[in-house]
Amino acid sequence: QVQLVESGGGLVQAGGSLRLSCAASGRTFSSYAMGWFRQAPGKDREFVAAISWSGGSTYYADSVKGRFTVSRDNAKNTVYLQMNSLKPEDTAVYYCAAKPTRPNLITPTTPTRYDYWGQGTQVTVSS
Repeated sequence: QVQLVESGGGLVQAGGSLRLSCAASGRTFSSYAMGWFRQAPGKDREFVAAISWSGGSTYYADSVKGRFTVSRDNAKNTVYLQMNSLKPEDTAVYYCAAKPTRPNLITPTTPTRYDYWGQGTQVTVSS
């Protein structure tokens, strides 16, 4: 089992940047695929980005491609989401999620495929 704690959210003006962090407990962090999702009020939780267990493969929603970058540091048990050129429509609660995986498995991009979730961190982008 793994516990996840997000941090780094806040209020930023459009065009600004934020970096979210997700710290994981446990000694097997490198055996988890990690994902970032977000949920705006009245909307379903949606995929933002994901990264494979090794960090060698990354995946992005079309809406954030070219603006957001997902990365991980397995030595620090932490996954990051660098968000640049933020837009008001990026406003949401951002969640990180973990999925136990093996090297030959595809990193999932749907929330139902993930087993563990953090509590979320609010990101608000003002226009």
